[in-house]
Amino acid sequence: MLSKKLIGAWAFFVICLMAAGILSLTLSIVWRRPNLMLNLTFSGVNLTVGSVLGITLLATFVLSLLVITQRGTLGLKILNWILLANSIVILLTGTYIWIFTLHERNNYHAVFGQQSNEIKILIQDMLKCCGYFDATDEVAFGGTTCPNQAAAAVLNNFCVTPITKFTDLTLNNIFSTVDGFMAIVIGLFLANMCVIKKRQEFERFEKIDSKRGMHSFF
Repeated sequence: MLSKKLIGAWAFFVICLMAAGILSLTLSIVWRRPNLMLNLTFSGVNLTVGSVLGITLLATFVLSLLVITQRGTLGLKILNWILLANSIVILLTGTYIWIFTLHERNNYHAVFGQQSNEIKILIQDMLKCCGYFDATDEVAFGGTTCPNQAAAAVLNNFCVTPITKFTDLTLNNIFSTVDGFMAIVIGLFLANMCVIKKRQEFERFEKIDSKRGMHSFF
């Protein structure tokens, strides 16, 4: 039978995979709630990708529980191909986040410009800033911080720095988390390979015993 250490390692990575799926799906749902900075940081498409990733990881978790209870190695081999597909999805997600952060100030300039004046005013009041790159860039007049152009010029505090400070921290945390997901998938893949190898050894011994007319206890 499989050693306790191997079973423990396999179970550990499976549990981590479940936790990763729950985390990705939960955050994708929670972050859809009205929140000025999070809604600015993530688009609906971004959150949908997070939901799909979470569902994919949870589906892989369920499949792993099914195949480990079956005899043979076919199910485990299929699971490894699915884990490879998961790793590609995770890699693409992490790469997209990394590339996006390389031009973060310009990217969020476009995002900020797409917001309605009402949202811009709320953000400006929250961050105590006027405009994006300067007091005339994508500024929305109103509220308490930027009631008019003169107030914006006097304040001389622009939104690009506080916005990108928040988004950079958030995206870096997500990037690190996605890296963690990759480590989990790789760990489960390697543990699965070990289980496959052990089962192949058992099957080989069973065939040898059957040829000798002996009963197998594997």
